Amino acid sequence: MNIFVIGATGFVGGNLARHLAAEGHTVTGLARTETATVALESQGIVPVAADLGPRRPAAVEAALRADAVIYAAQADPDQESATAQELAGALAGTGRTLIFLSGSGVLMQRTAGAWSPDVFAEQDPFTPEPLAEFRKAAEDTVLAAAGNGVHAMVVRPGLIWGPEDHGHIPMIYRSVAVSGAACYVGQGLNTYSHVHIDDVTRLFTLALEKGRPGGLYHAVAGEVPNRWIAERAADDLGVQARSVTTEEAAAVWGEFGALIMAASSRIRAVSARQELGWHPERTDMLSMIGEERLRRLAAPGV
Repeated sequence: MNIFVIGATGFVGGNLARHLAAEGHTVTGLARTETATVALESQGIVPVAADLGPRRPAAVEAALRADAVIYAAQADPDQESATAQELAGALAGTGRTLIFLSGSGVLMQRTAGAWSPDVFAEQDPFTPEPLAEFRKAAEDTVLAAAGNGVHAMVVRPGLIWGPEDHGHIPMIYRSVAVSGAACYVGQGLNTYSHVHIDDVTRLFTLALEKGRPGGLYHAVAGEVPNRWIAERAADDLGVQARSVTTEEAAAVWGEFGALIMAASSRIRAVSARQELGWHPERTDMLSMIGEERLRRLAAPGV
């Protein structure tokens, strides 16, 4: 299969592109810069010189040459919305596959560090997080394309972890460099459902093989409250774990980081399991505790 990956130089898209190439697919990847072009070529991925701004038409043309398109970019809201609309329109009536990578942040709840009892399967209704309304709209655009002759699907993972991730564990290690303690917000009982990057790539493979048009698939392997992460990181580094207020959290992680670290986002992967036969193989996110890359983040000045 010829697969075009938008976001092939990113954390998730890069892992997807390499995984699919290793499986024997012909993989092309969007390359915004010459550096990205060289990097993709070194991995056996054919670069496409384009972006999601002025050179977006070149990306759409590349999509039309592929059997399947995977959108796994982290673009600004306007670019993401326009790209989803243009891909859905260009692929209409072709029967080709379009998979959009979203995330459980669309249903995030602002709990200020408190636990939330709410957990959502793929078809459960929810109130979108205001900052992610553009992402939910892009999901809807892609899913609606299934009614216009596109084999369109959405994959909505929880917090993705693994080598080189930038999720909650790295953020808590980084808090030590800023404050001298492993920080969590409020009670620290808030949690994101999580999933390893390898399990995410397997879910995409299954979606390509047997996902249905209009399919929405969650990916989740477990949950760990932020306080537990902070306590394990503190033990690893020989420092204290400390609760911070939402105001203090902004000084540690910035305004947006503080919002993420104080929120809950809990999901169940019902359709992914029942329709695709997917199940996670890596379930212990805390197994990363103690990695040297994380310990370096705790050093002042990093």
